[in-house]
Amino acid sequence: MARNIGATNTNMFKDWLSKQKQTIPEIPDVEKVTDRVVRILGGNAGEMQLQGTNTYLIGTGARRILLDSGEGMASWAENITAYLRDHQIELVYVLLSHWHGDHTGGVPDLLEYDPSLASRIYKHTPDAGQRPIRDGQTFTVEGATVRALFTPGHSIDHMCFVLEEENALFTGDNVLGHGFSVEEDLGEYYRSLCKMRDAGCALGYPAHGTVIANLPAKMDMYIRRKEHRERSVVDTLRRRSDTGLPGHTVKEVVRALHGDINSEVAAQGIEPNIAQVLKKLAEDRLVGFTNVKGSRRWFLKDCGSALKSTLIRAVA
Repeated sequence: MARNIGATNTNMFKDWLSKQKQTIPEIPDVEKVTDRVVRILGGNAGEMQLQGTNTYLIGTGARRILLDSGEGMASWAENITAYLRDHQIELVYVLLSHWHGDHTGGVPDLLEYDPSLASRIYKHTPDAGQRPIRDGQTFTVEGATVRALFTPGHSIDHMCFVLEEENALFTGDNVLGHGFSVEEDLGEYYRSLCKMRDAGCALGYPAHGTVIANLPAKMDMYIRRKEHRERSVVDTLRRRSDTGLPGHTVKEVVRALHGDINSEVAAQGIEPNIAQVLKKLAEDRLVGFTNVKGSRRWFLKDCGSALKSTLIRAVA
């Protein structure tokens, strides 16, 4: 699901996951979710993958689409190949949502099963021998029309896919069945969340976790969470730093928001997050920074109505 976010973050997630075991439902290794969607679990449950990576067989006929390939676990390879053989299914498209290894790691197993698949593997930014995916590109098989939606942020090449027949969205790692995802670029990620919301789909098939029955509500929750985080940072920048110096450093913003917390947790788990928020606010021309005594200090620009209109969403 996510890039390596550090030992402290991993330990924090382990603690969270251990407390959530009773609330995260089990997912069968293979499940027919609807008449045209079969979910095959990646067999890679872990700290950042929840129950494991969901891979999906899409369509109703003998020729179908596979979305994602898991991490390369033997159990996934056994389950997918057995299902294809037992149901006499041929894969005509293998779509990879993004480059992370828990989505692309099963490709070698697919090629071992059927070497001809080498010419049918698609990714937004393709590796050697793969084919590109364009925003809006359509992939069609019996019973399923799948339209690509370019949604970077979690990763630079992230794609979601609309299943037209079900008004459903395969949300990839941008929106999960449980909890929240992480992002490489908060500005891109926020814009992608809005693009996903505007697609107007009712149902979500995430890359991790169970089916999202009310996707509009989930999208609204994700977007409002990002906006609330931005507003909290802006409110902090409005206040004068207790150092007497102009603006605030990232560390000072973290301390204002979270109090005195473990320095390692702050440095590895929270400060990078706040730095992403400040970067996005700078891209939105709402904040700036100056270097004082070797430290970057962030300040709120005098944006007037522009600031109000940008942030009003967080309290609407």
